[in-house]
Amino acid sequence: MIKRVVGSLAVMVLLVLSGPAPARSLLEVDGFDHYVLALTWHPGFCQTVERPREECRISEQRTKARETVAQGFVLHGLWPSLPQRLADDGISPRRWREEGCFLEQPRANGSFCRAHAPFAFAEPFASELDDAMPGRASCLDRYQYAKHAACLALPAEDYFATAVDLMEKLNASTFVDFMMINSGGEISRNALIDVFEAAFGQGTGRALSLKCDGRGKRILTEVRIGIAAEHLEEFPAAKSLVPLRRGRCAPLIRLVTTP
Repeated sequence: MIKRVVGSLAVMVLLVLSGPAPARSLLEVDGFDHYVLALTWHPGFCQTVERPREECRISEQRTKARETVAQGFVLHGLWPSLPQRLADDGISPRRWREEGCFLEQPRANGSFCRAHAPFAFAEPFASELDDAMPGRASCLDRYQYAKHAACLALPAEDYFATAVDLMEKLNASTFVDFMMINSGGEISRNALIDVFEAAFGQGTGRALSLKCDGRGKRILTEVRIGIAAEHLEEFPAAKSLVPLRRGRCAPLIRLVTTP
């Protein structure tokens, strides 16, 4: 049963959670303890990005991609935390966040579109990933896999299929319902965290990191969610969520909507 009262800055959500379905393609834990699911608020990203991006010009023919944007978040990436074998070698979490797999497999010169061959995913998954991850138009998928997964023996299709599955679960939540109802307006940062906790459980707001850009860091561009590797298949249940570092957003956040 869900009861929602929406004001200008707050909402109350009462939700009875039935156990989430298992992730479609579960990635096995490989010496790290959590993932960060990075999801883009596409209109905010496109309004604040410095240079025009191909993914910000979704054509009328990409109907499903436009529908994904209209339903909530799109996929940026799925980032494993520092592997234990690298921690044992003295690599810090900060250095891993900055360099990832490029620590072991140096980044190729030039753009990822030129330096890395496209993934040969079969249909219908290739089109599904195009729709869930508009950044593929700028080879974001190649970059994300090379930095965050290539050195961890994570199969590419499983890696992206799992990320899409997690994104879809979040987009089906009352948290994203609230954001869509308030898109085009403003919402307090604390109210957004409160709604996340109302949807997923008391204290889970610490698993949510908000990223904002633009003048005064007021335009929401991304959310990042900490997920325990051993509970990935149970996302978004409360026990699957782990704390992250606090994001950087102004007290009052703009939820830019698609023109």
